[in-house]
Amino acid sequence: MKNLEALTIFARVAEMKSFTLAAESLRIQKGRASLVVRELEKVTGATLLHRTTRTVQLTEDGRAFYARALDLLSEVEELQTMFAHDGIALRGRIRVDMPAVLAQSVVIPALPQLLEAHPELEIELSGSDRRVDLVHEGFDCVIRLGPIMDETLIARPLGKLRMINAASPGYLARVGVPQTIDDLRNQGHKMVHYQRSFGSKPEGWEYPADDGYKMLLLPGAMRVNSVPAYHEAGLAGLGLIQGGYATLAPFIERGALVEVLPDLRPEPLSASFVVAHRRNLSRRVRAFMQWTEDILKPYFD
Repeated sequence: MKNLEALTIFARVAEMKSFTLAAESLRIQKGRASLVVRELEKVTGATLLHRTTRTVQLTEDGRAFYARALDLLSEVEELQTMFAHDGIALRGRIRVDMPAVLAQSVVIPALPQLLEAHPELEIELSGSDRRVDLVHEGFDCVIRLGPIMDETLIARPLGKLRMINAASPGYLARVGVPQTIDDLRNQGHKMVHYQRSFGSKPEGWEYPADDGYKMLLLPGAMRVNSVPAYHEAGLAGLGLIQGGYATLAPFIERGALVEVLPDLRPEPLSASFVVAHRRNLSRRVRAFMQWTEDILKPYFD
């Protein structure tokens, strides 16, 4: 092809599953996007997209073509910026996914500074606790907590996120401030139980013991299956909670939560940046990953 516009338009339509949304994001006419993709299908001799009145989906051929198109677009961008030094502003779109509370508590509040330095950078940030599909959903990188089970992905360890114990001032005034693990039982403490799916057995209260960590089964008045709901239950005084310092720090700083048992914190949680292919990392993605790592450093053990 004489230029890569067709691949860019096709990739955006595939990612957004809509000619209208893709055209709006690229600031072109919808008819232009549709015409370019039809011409691309003629050139390749394959149907790349299933079109219905409601949505647009990749065909099997389209999925294979999309993956190669991303590789090529990334390589071209890398070629164009291979001599760019760090002082040159970043430009273009980055699509990233991370846990919702991490995005809300740490990343989004720091983004104005990044975007002020790089005004042509566009961030598409998905804050979710589900396991997104990096390739089919078009994510450049994601932050995942805990072990990485998918061996087809490339993981770059960020560090161990500090975990803490916390409760609301009202709860502690009512039940007492625990100083030891025995106090959790003797003072009649309860905890909020976090479970990804209801019906499973609660894991309990995690604390360091001997050369590892143990669980103390504490009663709880409430079970939740989302991290924001877990935090809200703690803020409401429904029980003790355990969570990442990065996400609980804003509540502690304004006095809505108090850290308890600071010498008996839960095991730190491993955090990693995950990408689908090492060679797909453009300059802007690498820069964003480094920036994110820098703003998270204060919360690592």
